[in-house]
Amino acid sequence: MTDDVAIHTEGLRKSFGRIAAVESLNLTVGRGEVFGLLGPNGSGKTTTIRMLTGLVAPTSGRATVDGVDVSEAPELVRRRIGYMSQRFGLYDDLTAAENIRFYASIYGLRGDARRLRLEELASELGFNERLHQMAGTLSGGWKQRLALACATAHRPRVLFLDEPTAGVDPAARRQFWELIHGFARQGVTILVTTHYMDEAERCGRLAFLSRGHLIAVGTAAEVRAQFSQPSIEDVFIELQRRDEGVTA
Repeated sequence: MTDDVAIHTEGLRKSFGRIAAVESLNLTVGRGEVFGLLGPNGSGKTTTIRMLTGLVAPTSGRATVDGVDVSEAPELVRRRIGYMSQRFGLYDDLTAAENIRFYASIYGLRGDARRLRLEELASELGFNERLHQMAGTLSGGWKQRLALACATAHRPRVLFLDEPTAGVDPAARRQFWELIHGFARQGVTILVTTHYMDEAERCGRLAFLSRGHLIAVGTAAEVRAQFSQPSIEDVFIELQRRDEGVTA
């Protein structure tokens, strides 16, 4: 696997009993890409991310993240990646700075290295004045920024974002995506799931899942053309109808 490939899967499958949550997934994500993983609820997005982050073992197939096999070395994968979910994973009874220091410590940063990284993140993400505020008292948008800081405290080369903007106001969502593209320009690979189709348009490429199967990969324009739809939102609606067994 060449260094310009950050995520690669071959025949990746995960079943729960007789139910296949993800089936024969073949996917390649390049270094520094902002890659969107889309699909209706139950399509297999979160299961895919859980396999790629080493949290769930695949039933069969193979996946590598940053050159590491997720089945052979899941702990090494988790040390190399950042992960952020819509629940943010923050400790409300700690300050913003304490949350960042805690996550940085988990990934091995100590002393001056941790202090400098905290200062760097506070400057990059714009919350110097909120460092000593309790996380539980932050607004949704600021919690989102803090969660991103915690997920990137150890400078991961690959960042997984599972519906990170759910419940956040439109202005905060726009600012968050500016930060995401800033990380991508630094060479960080970002795989994101979202139900906001305006966010999908901000991804370099998209992959659509339906009932655990990969059914489309490409730029937004390529996916629209494949489905003969005028917008990514219309593609999404069509897939929802298919998954629910509704005909037009």
